[in-house]
Amino acid sequence: MTGILLALSYTALLLALMGVWRFFAQVPHASVGTVRLLFLLKIAAGTALWAVYTYIYPDRNTADIFKYFDDSFHMYKALPDHPVDYLKMLFGFRNDTPEFLQQYYLHMNNWERQYESNLYNDAHTIIRFNAAVRLISFGEYHVHTVIAAFLSTLGSVGIYRVFVGRVPGREKLLLAAVFLLPSVLFWSSGVIKESLLFFGLGLLLYQIQALGAATRRWYDPLLALFALALLFLLKFYVLMSLLPAALFFLWSNGRSARAVLVRFGLVYGAFIAVGLNLQRVIRGMDILGILTMKQRDFVGLAVQMKSGSFVMPELLLPELKLFLAQAPYALYITLLGPLVYAGPGPLGLISAAENLVLVLFIAVCVIFHRPWKEVNLALVLALLGYITLLSLVIGWTTPVMGAVVRYRAPLMPFLLILGLCVVDGRKLLRVQELDRRT
Repeated sequence: MTGILLALSYTALLLALMGVWRFFAQVPHASVGTVRLLFLLKIAAGTALWAVYTYIYPDRNTADIFKYFDDSFHMYKALPDHPVDYLKMLFGFRNDTPEFLQQYYLHMNNWERQYESNLYNDAHTIIRFNAAVRLISFGEYHVHTVIAAFLSTLGSVGIYRVFVGRVPGREKLLLAAVFLLPSVLFWSSGVIKESLLFFGLGLLLYQIQALGAATRRWYDPLLALFALALLFLLKFYVLMSLLPAALFFLWSNGRSARAVLVRFGLVYGAFIAVGLNLQRVIRGMDILGILTMKQRDFVGLAVQMKSGSFVMPELLLPELKLFLAQAPYALYITLLGPLVYAGPGPLGLISAAENLVLVLFIAVCVIFHRPWKEVNLALVLALLGYITLLSLVIGWTTPVMGAVVRYRAPLMPFLLILGLCVVDGRKLLRVQELDRRT
């Protein structure tokens, strides 16, 4: 009961903050009441995630929402007697010593993991997040849900504000695309990495737009650097999928179609060339090797855990021709896998139904597209580049459909936004009018 009361108190405080913070109070085409309602919806979704992993899948040691929260206690408990140790672990400063290992990290189950191949162990970030929130939550889990939902809402509002001026007349649809997709709402609202990921994505995109504005503020570059660091520490591959798209758009927006196509080829050609040769400059940065290891680790984990939605992929080797040969399958498994290989239980069925609706939506957008000369080609190609790169990485490395649904959450709103950028509402209205007449 104490935790619920504390969570309700923080919710009320954050709702009041939204009324005076211009970022929330002056969202184009959305009242502050609407934004507050969306925040409450995210809290409800985060609570639903807690309920699923409390009553349906009750193994606390394997549930991401609990295992990093529980590990954060061992970091937080250093605060009363050893506050310097707590700060060192929280900020990652001189904390990799045998003393820290013996006193703190050996008591954690997820600081070091058997199946983890990444440039940075992203478990550290979510453990540190929970250890920081414990300063105001006093160990009450539902307060962590409220804070995670608020940060995710902040990021989602940032994404909406970036695109709202680029889809005139479709503002309500954009709001729904960013906030109401069931899988995105479910996975981006709880005490897991995806809530922080949406916070980082929205903050970075919003700050990139702010840096190009005439009213740029002194702290905008600092916030952009913070968002870059956060995404790097959370999901490096999401950041690497986003950066070329952002750079291309900034360089190409407003240019002729020919110039846009040329710059698209130059940016992505350079990005791929640098990525494939990065190990020659930075030791250990063999991108194909990293992706190969991630796939094998995920397969090993899925077999060990006896995952119900596991689909055995063709195992990769760090050879470019094998990755290219598996690219169509990777796109297929990311965008259609949850529909074709629906996992057991209600979550699998919901994911399959959502995927079917998405396929129909994209089909409608393509069939009833606007004249291409009216489309912002730079924006469309930037969105397509981000979606494609991220889909490839997920499809190459993730053989479990439940994980695919979760990992693709950062690309799903952008897939819907891409559809909104090309669909011609006038054509749809004419078709509806013909149907009524016949």
